[in-house]
Amino acid sequence: MSELYVKLCANLDRRILPVLPKAVHNFYNSPIGPKTVFFWAPAFKWGLVLAGIGDLARPADQLSIAQSASLAATGIIWSRYSLVIIPKNYSLFAVNLFVGITQIVQLGRAYMHAQSQKNLQSASTEKESVTVPAPKQK
Repeated sequence: MSELYVKLCANLDRRILPVLPKAVHNFYNSPIGPKTVFFWAPAFKWGLVLAGIGDLARPADQLSIAQSASLAATGIIWSRYSLVIIPKNYSLFAVNLFVGITQIVQLGRAYMHAQSQKNLQSASTEKESVTVPAPKQK
């Protein structure tokens, strides 16, 4: 597979580099340029951010707390490591930060929904337990 990839990149280099402005050549050939996973992984990971934003329209009772928690944790953890790896990948940092933020918002929505359901349940239980006193007999 890597031999095919190297040939593909060489072929694209012959066709694309002459067309690109000289200012873009450094980025195109850089360690975080479009010929590496460091470029494409964050680009596709923005789909998780868009899905999280789309889930804002979903009713809070349908949110998965486990999924939101795991995505929030990985987003925050990988935000840190994207700045430690060499080369530093600010695009990966940004997408992971946004994944973490959107999922923390979803966790907040799920928590607020759970609290409101708990309050409704306790209010209905209290209402049922209240007895109406019997009228006094003369």
